[in-house]
Amino acid sequence: MDKIINLLVELEKPFVGRSEEAELLVLSLISGEHVLLIGEPGTAKSALARRLADLVKARFFKYMLTRFTEPDELFGPLDIAALRDGKYIRVTKGKLPEADIAFIDEIFNANSAVLNMLLTLMNERVVYDGYSEIRIPLLTLISASNNVPDEPELQAIYDRFLLRHFVKPVSEDLWGRLLDSSWLIEQGVYQEARPVISIDEVRAVTSMIFKVNVSGVKEKLLKLYAVFEDQGVHLTDRRKGKALKAIAAHAFLKGRMKATEEDLYVLKYVAPRDREEAEKAYSILLDEVEAREKHLRELSEIEANLREAKAYILRSSELDPRLLDYLRSFETLREKLEKLSRETGDEVVRRRAIDVLGELNDAIDLIKRKLVL
Repeated sequence: MDKIINLLVELEKPFVGRSEEAELLVLSLISGEHVLLIGEPGTAKSALARRLADLVKARFFKYMLTRFTEPDELFGPLDIAALRDGKYIRVTKGKLPEADIAFIDEIFNANSAVLNMLLTLMNERVVYDGYSEIRIPLLTLISASNNVPDEPELQAIYDRFLLRHFVKPVSEDLWGRLLDSSWLIEQGVYQEARPVISIDEVRAVTSMIFKVNVSGVKEKLLKLYAVFEDQGVHLTDRRKGKALKAIAAHAFLKGRMKATEEDLYVLKYVAPRDREEAEKAYSILLDEVEAREKHLRELSEIEANLREAKAYILRSSELDPRLLDYLRSFETLREKLEKLSRETGDEVVRRRAIDVLGELNDAIDLIKRKLVL
């Protein structure tokens, strides 16, 4: 587990503002699922994929598709000598069938011949060599595209990517760090990534994902599916079933062998089909999921309100009728915070709740001193 955490740390190290993308690629790797990064060029998509392969010492295949890309370019040319003997054999050395990790740019440029072979490879992890079925070692196919496909013939391959993410440019507040990081990259500081885990160890982790206890989130997951559907975010049956792998992988990455509601946030990569649905799905998750992000946001709001209230209390007189209102509401709030600190399974949330609870108790004591209670 420590090696996987170290993998994530090392993967994102050269890239500013790409922690979410780095985590997503590690999730795809340990879950054995494919990931699609959608966004404008120059957002480190291929660089992240290359570094991931280097860090796990994986056999890596990279290619950019055009409408004219032939299957031989991806899967290897035919062996001419074997063909003379009546045998249909591909020379796959250095090609996609031998890769542990692959990156295919502009995957939706694939023509029908390439598309059919990719569908089989992604879904079944096999390629057909004449009459022979060859199993391939591919752990994850990382792909990139500038846009979501609209063509009906591309919907099947789009659905094969369990994890889909809309990559945004680095925000303005990080531009300074981006300059510094890019300068180091140009000097070759991060050119060679030293492996932190072997590909065999990664495969062992992938098998451990199925040992994560997901029973505690199934009921909530089914409820979320219903809410998504009601709000117009449709998941195919394939995605509904496979979502548990992403949830389990997220729990494992967070150091747990039992999934919690926090892990349901990974559905923001599973559920939406386009940018509009991505915003809608995330909003639904914020409303429906009792997880770290929601708790921390609420605790920050409570803390800000407490500071405003304490400033008012300090200015008020002991005859101010609002003091009793504050006292009653604060005592109710104290019960809520005490319950959260006791029952949350998230240590970060627990510590934050205790900190805010301390500020709340200070405010209650301040009111009591004012009222001489």
